[in-house]
Amino acid sequence: MIDADAQKTAAGEAAALLVTDGMTLGLGTGSTAAKFVEAVARRAKAENLQLTCVSTSEATEALAQRLGLVTRALDEVDVIDLTVDGADEIGPGLSLIKGGGAALLREKLVWEASLRCVAIADASKSVSVLGAFPLPVEVIAFGHAQTAKRLTAALTEFGIVLSPKLRLKDGIAVRTDSGQVLYDLACQAIPDPKSLAAVIKSVTGVVEHGLFLDLAAEAIVAREDGSVVRRNT
Repeated sequence: MIDADAQKTAAGEAAALLVTDGMTLGLGTGSTAAKFVEAVARRAKAENLQLTCVSTSEATEALAQRLGLVTRALDEVDVIDLTVDGADEIGPGLSLIKGGGAALLREKLVWEASLRCVAIADASKSVSVLGAFPLPVEVIAFGHAQTAKRLTAALTEFGIVLSPKLRLKDGIAVRTDSGQVLYDLACQAIPDPKSLAAVIKSVTGVVEHGLFLDLAAEAIVAREDGSVVRRNT
């Protein structure tokens, strides 16, 4: 049996094998995505791969550059061949919850600009129903408490009674790279992700949510024994 960190490494290394010379890559954010970035950098150096990378966060950008990868802004590339990113939950049909690393908006922009997206994760992230992990919602910082009230009302009408919780660190609201704030929704279970996604996006002041639906082509999940399984459903 291997621990979660070793599982993340196994998933990242397996995903790095999907990379071919000349690709434009989307680099995800978070501890699992960082394992992929490190594995890609090793392959690029060992095999002299010519790669162009688009990062989903300032933290990933700094890591990629430190490891010697060539990075470009999203608007500087025409299309992204492959994006590999972590996930907080992987549910049926490769539905995902993302945003634990506070980069969900930039992640989704990169995902939607990609020809192929692959989620990587350790074994604990595979679930039968999404929602145990709190669903992140990125909200415009201006008047965010009022937006949270409108979001609460919309969720209540949808049949979910809960209070969005402002994400804090050391007592201060967490800011995304875009300067917005995050609210987390402790849904417990999300039986109908598409309908919930529509409700959340209908609220004025909401920028984006962490439901990634119909975007992942594949998931690479590491098991506790160190093996990996590739899912396309």
